Amino acid sequence: MSLKRIIISRTDSIGDVMLTLPMCVWLKEHIKDVELIYLGRSYTQPVVDCFSVIDEFVDWKTVESLPTSQRVDALKELHADAIIHVFPNKDVASLAKKARIPMRIGTSHRSFHLLTCNHRLNFSRKKSNLHEAQLNFELMRPFGLTEIPSLEKVSAMTGAFEIKHHQLPEEINNYLKAAGKTAILHPKSQGSALEWPMDSYINLAEELVKNGYTVFFTGTETEGELFRKQLPNDPKIIDLTGKMTLTELIYLISQVAALVACSTGPLHIAGFTGIKAVGLYSPKRPIHPGRWQALGKNVSILVNDPDCPTCKKGKSCDCITRIPVDRVLAEIL
Repeated sequence: MSLKRIIISRTDSIGDVMLTLPMCVWLKEHIKDVELIYLGRSYTQPVVDCFSVIDEFVDWKTVESLPTSQRVDALKELHADAIIHVFPNKDVASLAKKARIPMRIGTSHRSFHLLTCNHRLNFSRKKSNLHEAQLNFELMRPFGLTEIPSLEKVSAMTGAFEIKHHQLPEEINNYLKAAGKTAILHPKSQGSALEWPMDSYINLAEELVKNGYTVFFTGTETEGELFRKQLPNDPKIIDLTGKMTLTELIYLISQVAALVACSTGPLHIAGFTGIKAVGLYSPKRPIHPGRWQALGKNVSILVNDPDCPTCKKGKSCDCITRIPVDRVLAEIL
């Protein structure tokens, strides 16, 4: 079968989308002249726009808002030979079948794939020892993949993440010009991960300032409302929450020396850009760093105790809150 156009369907969050890049690189390397179409949510498009191997982005929300008959036509008009359901979505899977996309690939662990996919791969994400980016490669087997790449090989594929120059708001640009060494602290995760305490981020910011850094706090406006009143009144500690688009945040991350965050999208972006990325994690499965650590050549991953007995039992645990500030500071310095 000739494979000229393949849809990558991942309609979830930024961090998850980031970790589909390696499989996209593999497809480009192993299928001659293939065109890759990314089906995602519009708010993640600035991330996908940095994937040098993606040829086209389709906003799922736009497709979803159409009448049913037009939704099918919208997928038909993509002239895809295959669709890979990296993130299982019942509506996408149903539409892909109705659009008669020849190869429809998904996990066998979703009942709706029994009726909508003709290639169903049997693997478990929750119980696996593999990284999320490696697990995505299980869906490459219909294209001839026989062995899951090592994490080192997968991490090397992040080189296909290309930052495009973007003009930052004048205020932020002036901060960068005036600053020497710079770091971003991104305390929140919109509820997607266990978080390090805000007091620890503030203590870290104060220690970084003592070491000659200018520190930027980033996040959404809603996240900023949760902590900005706690930030010290220091000209070297700057609140940028709610002041940037995702495109601007990606570019800012590429311009600083370091970023600290829990398991969330900006940490993955930092890893891909090659700056010092310090990730704070719980060792509990399935949220442990073995599954979700940021990829890249300059990433440090910290847990308080890799052998935490509470986490090993799968119980609720706050051990991430006990990662010492001086350990994080040492990784940056």
